Amino acid sequence: MIEISKIKEVKLWLKPHLKKGLRIGFVPTMGALHEGHIRLIRQSKQENDITVCSIFVNPIQFNNQDDLVKYPRNLMLDARLLRNNGCDMLFSPEVEEMYPDGKTGNHDIEFGMLDKVMEGKFRPGHFKGVVIVVRKLFGIFSPSNAYFGKKDYQQLMVITRMKEILGLPVNIIGCETVREDDGLAMSSRNLRLTIGERQVARRIFEVLCKVREKGSKTPVWELREWAIKKIQEDSRFRVEYFEIADRETLMPVENWGQKTQAVALTAVYLGDVRLIDNVELFS
Repeated sequence: MIEISKIKEVKLWLKPHLKKGLRIGFVPTMGALHEGHIRLIRQSKQENDITVCSIFVNPIQFNNQDDLVKYPRNLMLDARLLRNNGCDMLFSPEVEEMYPDGKTGNHDIEFGMLDKVMEGKFRPGHFKGVVIVVRKLFGIFSPSNAYFGKKDYQQLMVITRMKEILGLPVNIIGCETVREDDGLAMSSRNLRLTIGERQVARRIFEVLCKVREKGSKTPVWELREWAIKKIQEDSRFRVEYFEIADRETLMPVENWGQKTQAVALTAVYLGDVRLIDNVELFS
């Protein structure tokens, strides 16, 4: 695996591969890699000729600077993990390389409500930062396929919509959430949980599974309130939002009717660690 930190060098390395018409699979990350990321790498290797990965802790998508400071970083360990799993190239730029002179570029895409509900509401500016960096990374790599985990479901929908609006020649591929043995969605933030918090963190997924079981048998508003109450029965949890939404538009579902394309999404604080998760309903 080759490791590169400069955009010009990435393009130089990719040029002969693109000239041959090889399929480039791209996995963008912020590091602190875990099995969820590695599953993306493995899928990319199965579906492409070349697999590339970026590690960049993107400062402009953090609305909470404390979160940015605390974000775990271990480039040496991450690089070893990628190398051992057959990644062909790692791009790990400094902030100045991605945003010369502090210029980040413009977010000139109108998403309607897609980027304004849930994460967009509670993390103002987050998706603006995501769109800017992903758009830039796509321009650097010219990938055939780009891989994103469904744990960040709203992000996946925003990036998919960005691709459609801009007409980008890349397939956006959403991959199933990878979970720990007890059901907790794998996340770099899990590293910040105390031993006691980690032991109870499975409650989030357990409640989501119960919501999926109850499905259309319970009114939407009642199911939403039940889920929030159930999670917060343990005082260490605080639900920021719990929503049942349309899978594509992410607008709230008010009643079941003929709705068969819904997803339950939540953001929960466990202590001072913010965790997100979701399950697709009626799948």
